[in-house]
Amino acid sequence: MSLNRERFPFVVEGMPFIIPPAVITMIAGVWGKSYLLFPFLALTICMCSFFRNPRRRITDGAGLILSPADGTIVGVKKEAGGTTVSIFMSVFNCHVNRAPAAGTIKSIRYRRGMFLPANKGEASRQNEQNAFQLQTPEGLKVRFVQVAGIIARRIVCYMRKGDQVKRGGIVGAILFGSRVDVYLPPRVAVRVHEGERVKGGKSVLGMI
Repeated sequence: MSLNRERFPFVVEGMPFIIPPAVITMIAGVWGKSYLLFPFLALTICMCSFFRNPRRRITDGAGLILSPADGTIVGVKKEAGGTTVSIFMSVFNCHVNRAPAAGTIKSIRYRRGMFLPANKGEASRQNEQNAFQLQTPEGLKVRFVQVAGIIARRIVCYMRKGDQVKRGGIVGAILFGSRVDVYLPPRVAVRVHEGERVKGGKSVLGMI
């Protein structure tokens, strides 16, 4: 039976970080070793918080482009070819990534790179990243890119070229602090501003 990532409470790839401190916490509790119990209990809580995968009620509505990640908008850059919206995910944010719209994954391109701080603009150009090209049933093309950061050293992708995704469906994750850039076509009216906090699958980035 395949794992339902929408319902599992944690990012699966985070379990190796959660289980060891949790086991040590239980053993320390049984043995009464408080000098181990409290530090490893705190570590377990931190790991569970970071790798959490909360259930989301996906925002519904015609023509909406949703945020693919939890975090803070660190850039809204308008150009002739459209608008780039950049979302920075700190270590305190949920790091599950979601599809901004329903459609077909037309391509996925992974590129090795540097690990500059993800809240800096040059991270979009120089850091390790994984780019999705999504086409909606209406023919709209939306590109969104998982970008690694100074602490993030692993990009997780659950999709393959040709996969169908629903709006707000889980497509991957980035382990420890990172960034997602969304490239919106000119026909999409942007509904966010720099400094705004957003939630993946809930916050509206733009509207067709």
